[in-house]
Amino acid sequence: MGEQVVVNNLRVKKKTRKEKILLGLRQWLEVAPYILIGMALITIFVIYPQIKNIYMSFTKYNIMPGAESPFIGLDNYKLALFGEESEKFWLAFRNVILYGIFTIPPGLIIGLILAVLINNVKKFNLFYRGALYLPVLIDWIVVAIIFIYIFQDGDGGLANYILMKFHIIKEPIGWLQNTWTANAVIWVFGLWKNVGWTMFIYLAGLQNISKDIYEAAAIDGATPAKKFFKITLPLLKNTTFFILINLIIGSFNVFIAVYMLTQGGPLGTTDVLQNYMYNQAFKYFNFGYACALSVMIGLSIILLTAFKNKFFKYERN
Repeated sequence: MGEQVVVNNLRVKKKTRKEKILLGLRQWLEVAPYILIGMALITIFVIYPQIKNIYMSFTKYNIMPGAESPFIGLDNYKLALFGEESEKFWLAFRNVILYGIFTIPPGLIIGLILAVLINNVKKFNLFYRGALYLPVLIDWIVVAIIFIYIFQDGDGGLANYILMKFHIIKEPIGWLQNTWTANAVIWVFGLWKNVGWTMFIYLAGLQNISKDIYEAAAIDGATPAKKFFKITLPLLKNTTFFILINLIIGSFNVFIAVYMLTQGGPLGTTDVLQNYMYNQAFKYFNFGYACALSVMIGLSIILLTAFKNKFFKYERN
């Protein structure tokens, strides 16, 4: 029998060690089916594919039933970094970095500005939110088709028509036929598609900031600029961290924009890592090499995130 103790003038039976263990086991058994189902699904659809992917990256993988897949060690990695495919790999890697440079900082700035403006608007607030978030909801393929029309070659494209109409250019620009203009279209595509999401997350962060802080600052004579730089930005630090992590991962996963707009052309100069990996796997059937590329993409994201953490610390509230 357990001992009895007095709590708030009530006599309560104190559980013995054995009773506590049995209670813990009973509680664990009640939730075990849900935990085991979740673990089984994670193992089947996440852990096993990751392990299989890493293993395949060390082989010359053959998808034909019964065919051998010889172990070749680090040859796939050497092929990408130093071998015959190194030029294409580093070109794709460069395009990913450029995509991040030309979409992440502008996206953060524009998203924050829009969030601040909408947060201060009282009339038609929901309308503005919906209008700016609409690009996020529209399917990537639909947006790609619209961009293909806008940046179509010749004077039939909307961009060329407007630029020629206002005499900014004399001849139509082959937007998707030149390396840098095609890359610029991809950057604009990514920026337009993601800025609404950035705005929405910043807006949620702004609404979590107490108005009392701004009122106290106003009493002390703080100007709107000081409120923004001394209060808003510091208190949005964790929100910015969250957005930045997601945008970095998103920049390494950019695929549909390139696949739909240029398919890596002209001559592979707009290839990104995901598009390059896709072609190696499903166009040339180099599955082992494609798996090595996916491993390097994952490691790149981890290293970039770790590097960024040295300069931007996440603080738990």
